[in-house]
Amino acid sequence: MTPRTTPAPEDRYTAAPFLPEGTRTLPALREAAAGCEGCPLHRNATQTVFGVGKATARVMLVGEQPGDQEDRQGRPFVGPAGRLLDKALEEAGLDPTDAYVTNAVKHFKFTRSEPRRRRIHKAPTLREMTACAPWLAAELTVVEPELIVVLGATAGKALLGSSFKVTEVRGTVLEREIHGHPERLVPTVHPSSVLRSDDRETAYRGLVGDLEVAARVLS
Repeated sequence: MTPRTTPAPEDRYTAAPFLPEGTRTLPALREAAAGCEGCPLHRNATQTVFGVGKATARVMLVGEQPGDQEDRQGRPFVGPAGRLLDKALEEAGLDPTDAYVTNAVKHFKFTRSEPRRRRIHKAPTLREMTACAPWLAAELTVVEPELIVVLGATAGKALLGSSFKVTEVRGTVLEREIHGHPERLVPTVHPSSVLRSDDRETAYRGLVGDLEVAARVLS
């Protein structure tokens, strides 16, 4: 008879066993997340990229996953998309330093066309997003934001389900139960999509317009 083996933590596709016990704070969550092996993405990523910001932040910005620069530096939104987001937030009347910024998935998923070539972003699967959901749920519980700004389709699917389409609801105020808590959300595009747009100025103005809706909710 072949002996039964216990599945590796990453094969269970859940981060739940890695969350700290007892009273949870952002520093405790960040420290615990550094050792997360809740899905196979941890194997190739440089490090866990956890959220940053104040536990008292009124708004939480949720993106997709870390990019190349975020993976190297260990902080979300530090690359070109992050700089564009900060500019758009300020123009919309939101202080970037008074927001909590995180991603639905905490490890960088990528592919390479050839060894040692540039790492190319690859969208996380629904299974990977679900595996990482306990971290996002814990962040929401600690921060208790007045508003969640959903940045892009992947973040929207992680929070609102697989049928989410950012083009249908961007710039609107949604009220949903997220991880057991009533939340208000304003979806918009991910800032990286603005950088990829053929008409960058129009795309940027659309992002600012959506963020202005968020600013009015908080005013």
